[in-house]
Amino acid sequence: MSGIYLHIPFCKQACHYCDFHFSTSLKKKDEMVLALAKEIALRKDEFKDEIVETIYFGGGTPSILQISDLKFLIDEVYRNYNVAENPEITVEANPDDLSEERIIELSNNRVNRLSIGIQSFFEEDLKLMHRAHNSVEAKKCLEIATKYFENISIDLIYGMPNMSHEKWLKNIQIALDYNVPHISSYALTVEPKTALHSFIQKGIIPQLDDEVAQEHFHLLVDKLEENGFIHYELSNFGKEHFFSKNNSSYWLGKKYLGIGPSAHSYDGFSRSWNVSNNTIYLKALAENQLPSESETLTQTDRYNEYIMTGLRTIWGISLDKIATEFGKTYLDYLNQQAEKYIEDHLLFIDDNILRTTKSGKFLSDGIASDLFMLN
Repeated sequence: MSGIYLHIPFCKQACHYCDFHFSTSLKKKDEMVLALAKEIALRKDEFKDEIVETIYFGGGTPSILQISDLKFLIDEVYRNYNVAENPEITVEANPDDLSEERIIELSNNRVNRLSIGIQSFFEEDLKLMHRAHNSVEAKKCLEIATKYFENISIDLIYGMPNMSHEKWLKNIQIALDYNVPHISSYALTVEPKTALHSFIQKGIIPQLDDEVAQEHFHLLVDKLEENGFIHYELSNFGKEHFFSKNNSSYWLGKKYLGIGPSAHSYDGFSRSWNVSNNTIYLKALAENQLPSESETLTQTDRYNEYIMTGLRTIWGISLDKIATEFGKTYLDYLNQQAEKYIEDHLLFIDDNILRTTKSGKFLSDGIASDLFMLN
């Protein structure tokens, strides 16, 4: 089973924390939709032996497209690929795009999962992040969406400046009140060249506090687990049968095609990525060219990727897989590097699977980097 990711590189406005590839000019939107369709067709041979299990519209802001555009692109995937009988088809959406009419239109198409960028239910947080929606729209869209979609995920951000524990818990409780079955939650991070970075440098916004972010993370884990969510990946919580199939495929090392500017692809042994420039991308596709670069992953690259993705999930790192696919040298190195974290109760081994403990989860990325094999 494999997945197809489509990157929609347009947004109404730039969020202060975002460093993803997008444009706020929609002048070339129609041209881009046709180019995406062309790339879908040009790359069909890469997946001729694969069954597509997931189709995911990310961005950018996919909900900025017309329903007819989304339908056209989904139909192009069906026309060129072997799609599973009941694929997970997700559209990332912002609350301000989700009127009742649009939600009904989406539900009447093949789309069966919404990933809604709520981020916060509080007006002051949304203004600080420069989100396009407001608190009223955040709540209203969930009231409507939950009537028409069973499979809904929402995004929430913690570690915000001046966000108290009480306020963070209130954010989580509001989300729970809408009975959504999946929540993705991330710490606010400061990326170079973003407005947030500039504001912090100038003292307009206070420095972020990693300790507060870690406390928010543990409050989140406890609250969601109390309410029947499974913490199946560092930033993702799902009720049973509602894990994201698309995201899980990345962490489990399945193949995926990335369509659109800046999108990445992976076939198990190599990785490729499209140019992060809309104009260059459109020009290349007009000439039936694929504007991408690629690299073949070494054994060490593949080991390090497995360590990073495995440690973030409930599935952990299979020591048997390390021995079988990478050999004794890698297994011995992993056991040696992991020893101090096991002693500190941040990692544990059960049934020959290496996993993080509850206290080690928030630190999993840092721990993983220490388990990497250096070339």
